[in-house]
Amino acid sequence: MNFLLILLAIAFGIGGLWCTILIFIDMFQDAIWKGLIGLLCGLYFLYYALFEYDHENKWIIVLISLGGNGIAAGL
Repeated sequence: MNFLLILLAIAFGIGGLWCTILIFIDMFQDAIWKGLIGLLCGLYFLYYALFEYDHENKWIIVLISLGGNGIAAGL
């Protein structure tokens, strides 16, 4: 059972990390200072992801980024 939880946590962690990287790429392309502040301040990352990030699948990427990392940390 523990092995399955570890695999599930790894899967959610990889998905969350990939989506977080997509958001960070957009932040650094928009402005270098936004990317640096996003790295240093999690609240700005959340603000940028919710209000400034523009992508055709925005909500899927944001939910996987935030939810995937949260679930992986919880498991």
